Amino acid sequence: MELLKERIRRDGTVKGSDVLKVDSFLNHQMDVALFEEIGKEFLRRFDGCGVNKILTIEASGIGIACVTAQFFHCPAVFAKKSQTKNIAGQVYTTKVESFTHGRVYDVIVSAKFLGPGDKVLIIDDFLANGAALEGLIDLVNQSGAELAGAGVVIEKAFQPGGDRLRARGIRVESLARVKAMSEENGVEFVD
Repeated sequence: MELLKERIRRDGTVKGSDVLKVDSFLNHQMDVALFEEIGKEFLRRFDGCGVNKILTIEASGIGIACVTAQFFHCPAVFAKKSQTKNIAGQVYTTKVESFTHGRVYDVIVSAKFLGPGDKVLIIDDFLANGAALEGLIDLVNQSGAELAGAGVVIEKAFQPGGDRLRARGIRVESLARVKAMSEENGVEFVD
């Protein structure tokens, strides 16, 4: 998606060799017009798959998932990173290690919102090592729902997550695949 790649080049900041800051438009301050184009692109890529639920993880994926859900005319569900008083009854839970935060979270979804008969599209802002997507896939499997695939805004293709998921037969569609990045040279994309 050229619009996204151009935005990453212009407004993204590389820290070291593995951190790409896109907080000015994607995961802190959100460019909703860009999210609309992202949602349209995910619909184009997954149209006809029977998606009736969008699933993401708290917190950075929520905005993208909500806008995407508008195009699929279905609810967006987000997995919470901690148990709250608002979640009662049966839940699905898994552990997810956050690349960004360097810690492990117990991730929870109420069984009320995910179950057999659902066809789920997972949406997330980044794919690096794949831990978040693997955790969300585990929640889908626990629920008895069917996985349509995963839509990722930015994939760090030089890290193992995307290859590992695709090797398992999971459909992963990434809108911008980063081949390499450095503070000196910026971001280089996979064609």
